[in-house]
Amino acid sequence: MQTATQLGRVLDFGATGMWWEITHSKEDTNGEYFEVLNVIEPGFGGPPLHMHPMAEESYEVIEGFLDVYVNGEWRKLGPGEKAVVPKGMSHTLRNPYRDAVRMINIHRPALDIEHFFRRMHSLVAQGKLTLPPKNLGAVIRLSMLFTAHENEIKSVVPSQWVMKVLAFIGKVFGYRLPD
Repeated sequence: MQTATQLGRVLDFGATGMWWEITHSKEDTNGEYFEVLNVIEPGFGGPPLHMHPMAEESYEVIEGFLDVYVNGEWRKLGPGEKAVVPKGMSHTLRNPYRDAVRMINIHRPALDIEHFFRRMHSLVAQGKLTLPPKNLGAVIRLSMLFTAHENEIKSVVPSQWVMKVLAFIGKVFGYRLPD
């Protein structure tokens, strides 16, 4: 029997302090949802403030604690607690606590969010992207990724138009995203 890693179902985002195990992919659910077991190490600052224009996202904590920022308000979640972010609502998350948090993260419908995360994982694995971005090349690649997946995710801060300008600059200078 193959392990999750051998099946390509583990996405390790390197030194970010975050890794995922895909538990239900778009193919598993006929596009209904995409689900991962997400582990976030202490000190993880989270993604930029963003939103999903066409999908709902939810977080359910299994162990540890997680701060979720939804529509201008931080909320602390503990084991057994859940937060649901409606489509189009700005949000982010962080783990400022001493212990890692394990949670279930679901995007409903799946759309192409798995492809977005697989591309991000590939860029991290190739050393072309750090999370958070630590150089201009990483900022440009992340901007290209967000711009290429606008149905799945849009940056709120920095604004999506800033991401589009940076993505254009990346294309001019020959930056490419993995397939």
